[in-house]
Amino acid sequence: MTISTRPKILIIYTGGTIGMMENPDTRVLEPFDFDHLIDNVPKLKMLDFDVDSYPFEKPIDSSAMNPRHWGDIARVIEEHYDEYDGFVVLHGTDTMAYTASALSFMLENLDKPVIITGSQLPIGEVRTDGEENLIAALQVAAAREPNGEQTVKEVAILFQNYLWRGNRATKHSADNFDAFKSNNYQPLATIGLGIQYHRGALLRDRGENPLKVHYEMDTNVMYVDLFPGIPEHIVRHLFNTPGLKGLVLKTFGAGNGPNDPWFLDAVKDAVNRGIVVVNITQCSNGSVLPMRYLTGADLAKCGPVAGHDLTSEAAITKLMYLFGRGYDASEVKKLMETSLCGELSV
Repeated sequence: MTISTRPKILIIYTGGTIGMMENPDTRVLEPFDFDHLIDNVPKLKMLDFDVDSYPFEKPIDSSAMNPRHWGDIARVIEEHYDEYDGFVVLHGTDTMAYTASALSFMLENLDKPVIITGSQLPIGEVRTDGEENLIAALQVAAAREPNGEQTVKEVAILFQNYLWRGNRATKHSADNFDAFKSNNYQPLATIGLGIQYHRGALLRDRGENPLKVHYEMDTNVMYVDLFPGIPEHIVRHLFNTPGLKGLVLKTFGAGNGPNDPWFLDAVKDAVNRGIVVVNITQCSNGSVLPMRYLTGADLAKCGPVAGHDLTSEAAITKLMYLFGRGYDASEVKKLMETSLCGELSV
């Protein structure tokens, strides 16, 4: 595609706090139409590029987000991929990291920016983070290198002063403007008086293959979050959930778990039945190092896959994606320990 002189960006409006207003009767935040959002950001007209919008017919709260909605976002990107230089997705914060992770897997061979942003306060409020987040997201989506190529060629989350890789970020605060962090990977860009890109952190060399979108996401997966004293009957009940294909086991520290014989037997039994068990740490920072401690080594011998430094959002959506591709358990295990689009460090 020949890039035009003026960058052309498509805003995909799904809903979220950025596009909400307070109901005067109930005092509850409710979504409103996209035109009202644009009216509250007159600075958009000052940007030196073309901006179009694609609002969802019915804005949704991100807590109601599901894989069907991920497919709707991906479909808009696929259908308009050759028309635009970049995409900005407006999204609620609660499940933003899940959507960013899922899209990073679904959009195979992506070589354009897909920047996801939102806000902690509605854009119509006197004091809001929504205006700055939206304008910065558009600027990142339009950014180019001296040779004309887009600077960012991946799914990313822009919030407050940082641009994070989408499948590396997680929401860490419900009441601060600086709502997202990526504890195991550096920011793609730092946003201050200008936008400083950390080019060594950006994905590059994705190949010349055309965009290929994968819509099938298999939701026969779940989390099990360990805690001291977790009962045997609950663990066995969860591990024997009908139709279960993948299980993200959130363990202590560097990948450690109870060394009770019944627990290790339950994990081994699940693995032997073809369930892909992925071991990730409950810690916000760090990686699974299963052979560092005896309890971790005992658990590793039962057959779980080491999730390394995957976020919980990336781990669960990657399982959905891989099973949705139709891979068998052995292939899923192999790919869970392989970086497909920068989601883990090995």
